[in-house]
Amino acid sequence: MQIPVQSVAELGLVLRAARKSAKVRLDDLAEITGVSKQFVSDVEYGKQTVQFGLVLRLLSEMGLKLVVDIPSTAESEVRALQAKGGVRVKRLTNALSNA
Repeated sequence: MQIPVQSVAELGLVLRAARKSAKVRLDDLAEITGVSKQFVSDVEYGKQTVQFGLVLRLLSEMGLKLVVDIPSTAESEVRALQAKGGVRVKRLTNALSNA
């Protein structure tokens, strides 16, 4: 399933859903990728970084889209995370509804 990503929060929600559906712990993902647990958490919860936030804005201004192709096994996890209200992402909800 492809989901258009237009914000850091949307990308984080998709990453978190994919990690949880794969039953990978946050600290394991951090170790595998060589980053801190805090960094993974920040990404999953949509913490803006200057670099990535600017990249998304540049893409948007040029009419370009960043799309993440998530496995079907992560779709239910995305919906569950949205339902919890931790990260509110209307465009992501719309993308899932239209799939």
